Amino acid sequence: MLQVSYIRDNREQVLERLAVKNFKQPQLVDEIIQLDEKRRQVQSMLDALKASDNLVSKRIGEFMREGKKAEADNLKTSEANQGLKEDIKRNSEFLSATEDELQQKIVLLPNLPHSSVPLGTTPEENEVVLENGAKPNLPTDALPHWELATKYNLIDFELGVKITGAGFPVYKGKGAKLQRALIAYFLDEAEKAGYSEVMLPLLVNEASGFGTGQLPDKEGQMYFVGQDNLYLIPTAEVPITNLYRDVILKADELPVKNCGYTPCFRREAGSYGAHVRGLNRLHQFDKVEIVQVVHPDTSYEVLEGMSAHVQSLLQNLGLPYRVLRLCGGDMSFTAALTYDMETWSAAQQRWLEVSSVSNFETFQSNRLKLRFRNSEGKTQLAHTLNGSALALPRIVATLLENNQTERGIKIPEVLVPYTKFEWIN
Repeated sequence: MLQVSYIRDNREQVLERLAVKNFKQPQLVDEIIQLDEKRRQVQSMLDALKASDNLVSKRIGEFMREGKKAEADNLKTSEANQGLKEDIKRNSEFLSATEDELQQKIVLLPNLPHSSVPLGTTPEENEVVLENGAKPNLPTDALPHWELATKYNLIDFELGVKITGAGFPVYKGKGAKLQRALIAYFLDEAEKAGYSEVMLPLLVNEASGFGTGQLPDKEGQMYFVGQDNLYLIPTAEVPITNLYRDVILKADELPVKNCGYTPCFRREAGSYGAHVRGLNRLHQFDKVEIVQVVHPDTSYEVLEGMSAHVQSLLQNLGLPYRVLRLCGGDMSFTAALTYDMETWSAAQQRWLEVSSVSNFETFQSNRLKLRFRNSEGKTQLAHTLNGSALALPRIVATLLENNQTERGIKIPEVLVPYTKFEWIN
């Protein structure tokens, strides 16, 4: 959530940056500024009324100490004092209503994109930062992962439909072991990089969804348990970051680094077609998430480090990949700058997104009231960042497709200690 004071003091810059993000309601900025002006005027008036009320109360107390009860009662019940009380009540209610309206409007504003974010409205306009690794040349009869999964009895998509519905696959045999191996490998690598592992609830309350920006922006994309007013998590980012809601950290506690594995649940699995077939788009999938809470002065250096960590995982798995800097129109509501990592699917002949690493600056921490005490002893908002390290479905898809041979599917060397097998055949 943007800070009202920043919007008020930097109106032109806010409008300029929102335009980069292709925001369709720029009039909200002036509405927010006007509401904030009204709020400050009412607050000033209310403060003056309360000061007058305090003087009256003080005078009543003096009368009582002097034994002048009649005078005290007269002052207390006087028309002027009763009018003062009514004015305070009326202005307090008006202030509360104005603050509520201001809050409802400000949460509709997305985060402002960083100055390096390119212009654009579609994924095709994202900027390719780098590309790494050679694309494998597969024979013409190479199979896509959904056919490989069936051939080697790794994943049963139809059984998932029977149990739950489309987008909920059942992993079997070596397919299940490969999933478990990837999760363990990603967690171990995160631990080596200094992240502390946490095990998390898979359901969160509305305050948690609001804190990280999923609510009110993405409620339609989340599974909702109405009877308990809880949401299934779309990513471990939500519960991990909310560990620090309403927390004031010490400066020497920064950076805070956490990682966690969870299943993730998303209602929007996409339309029909090869681009969403198999593991390409799911309602439930596994993911290891890395999250950092850092000093504002270091957050973009940290973002580059998190990107490098994700790239090292892809390099160790032997997967060709590229890094994209997302354009303004393709970024999430909450992010200030996002790098997407995509792996090359040799059988499908297309890039598949496997990770997003984002800096949210103070957007989440302002909602969370996540602060730290600086060297001067004052509190200020921290910066939050997170990244997928990694999301499993498309990693599995590209591992199966890119490593298929006449003998079977070759397991990357770094995973063999976890899978306990070198081949799927």
